[in-house]
Amino acid sequence: MNKFKVYTKTGDKGTTGLIGGTRVPKHHLRLEAYGTVDELNSYIGVIRSHEIEERSKEILNVIQNKLFLIGSHLATDDSKSDLKEKLIIQEEDILLLEKEMDRMDEALPELNNFVLPGGSVVNGFCHIARTVCRRAERRANQLAANIDINPLLLKYLNRLSDYLFVLSRKVLLDVGASEIKWESDL
Repeated sequence: MNKFKVYTKTGDKGTTGLIGGTRVPKHHLRLEAYGTVDELNSYIGVIRSHEIEERSKEILNVIQNKLFLIGSHLATDDSKSDLKEKLIIQEEDILLLEKEMDRMDEALPELNNFVLPGGSVVNGFCHIARTVCRRAERRANQLAANIDINPLLLKYLNRLSDYLFVLSRKVLLDVGASEIKWESDL
């Protein structure tokens, strides 16, 4: 049996293959969308590797698996493959994020002002992931103007950025660090 090689050399001329076989330029909006989702997934892996509550680690694992499916969805040429139909985000996936935000929010103090990223390394990574998630959402919405994208996928990315914000606050609370309030008069 031949061992799988990471390099294929098929992208050396500036194109890449979508799931289904269609080749597109590496600067194609579709690649921007699923590449940003991949970047987001990597940052969530960094967050999950830190010392955070076990429940959050479990939820982040679920999120990472969903993001892999979202990336696959965005990378699939639906005119050449039926795989796209098998990779649909469900309303329950969005409800899970909302329930987790509500659960974490119960322990958090009321937010009366904007907060700055920082206070702990994991808080900083939560904010990086949140901003990458917003970019992924923008790219996916931009792509949705040209191709059919499941609206729940867009809704999931929107809710996920909210989840990451709440998680950023919760990880600070759990380590006893204070949020850094934005001061407009500096």
